[in-house]
This record gives sequence, C-alpha cells and structure tokens, in this order.
Amino acid sequence: MALYEHLLIARQDISAQQVDALATHLKTIVEGQDGKVEKQEYWGLRGLAYRIKKNRKGHYVLLNINAPSKAVVELERQLKINEDVLRYITVKVDAFDVSSSKNRRDDKPEGETTTEETV
Repeated sequence: MALYEHLLIARQDISAQQVDALATHLKTIVEGQDGKVEKQEYWGLRGLAYRIKKNRKGHYVLLNINAPSKAVVELERQLKINEDVLRYITVKVDAFDVSSSKNRRDDKPEGETTTEETV
C-alpha cells in the first residue's frame, strides 16, 4: 500500500464539529477500501489567499493515509460531490512528516534563538 497526504478545505460557514464529522466519514471510506488513516489533524479556520466559491476563509484538515490507490480514487470521487468541500489535494509521499508545520517552530529547545549576530 502507498502513503498519501490528503489536505482538504471545507466551507467557512459549517461548524468545527461538522468538519470533524466529514473527516470521520472520509476515514470510513478509506477503511472500507482496505486502507488506514494514520493521522487526522484539524488545522482550524484560516484565511484563503483568494476567494473560492464566495468564501474568504476555510476549515483545513490534513489526513495521512496508508491505502491502495483505489481508496484514494473513491475518496476523491466522494469529495467532488460534497458541497461543503472547497478544495482538496492528495499527494503520494515516501514517508509521513513527523510533525505538522505548526509544531515545527516549537521544536527548538528553550533559550535557542535564530537571530544572526551583526559584526
């Protein structure tokens, strides 16, 4: 089975609980096709770079999927007909990232700074 990172953006006017229910539904689709969702992250309501279907913000959800390609095809087919999903992208990866980009900046030990010294 292959590893995939799947990111979707849901409409701004649905609640976080509805986004979680949508992610859970997607998880059942993947598991029905003999796959597994390794990690599910909700990134929150964020601003978009440009309007998408009259929305300025969107709920971001990241799924790390370990599944055959037929599961991803079915997942994307379901997302195409869902009106709550603005955009999605699925990328095949060699290995999953250890942490999200939000947490990477917090990985530095305390007291360590990244400022350059001026001479």
